[in-house]
Amino acid sequence: MARVYISSVIDAPAAKVWERVRDFNALPRWHPRIAESRIEDGLPADKVGCIRNFRLQNGDLIREKLLGLSDYDMFCTYAILESPMPLTDYIATLRLTPVTDGDRCFAEWSAEFDCAPDVEGELIDGIGTNVFQGGFDALKRHFRG
Repeated sequence: MARVYISSVIDAPAAKVWERVRDFNALPRWHPRIAESRIEDGLPADKVGCIRNFRLQNGDLIREKLLGLSDYDMFCTYAILESPMPLTDYIATLRLTPVTDGDRCFAEWSAEFDCAPDVEGELIDGIGTNVFQGGFDALKRHFRG
């Protein structure tokens, strides 16, 4: 099983960052690699079990299912259902934790998945750099003003 873990500190209160990322359908509003997104079957974007169907800037389609969401603990967990990436059993969690020194936010994004050994390093690097760190960098830019 492959594992990706990226963490960062965002210079904004965790509650403010959570307001921006908690909507499971809001990726196009804060992640630069996402072109458009919709929740299937008209379900609310915070209903556990809902499926987001989104398109990347390069045209690839991905479907993900919301497995867990907590406003109290500020995390969401989701699974990839369909993706052009050569992986299976992908489960990821995005979690925010308040940093009380300076009213900042500690952000963690992690994933585990199965894949062929010959593509594991490339997938770990691509997901970690392009998806997770790319999202954190966009959030930092947003909150920096």
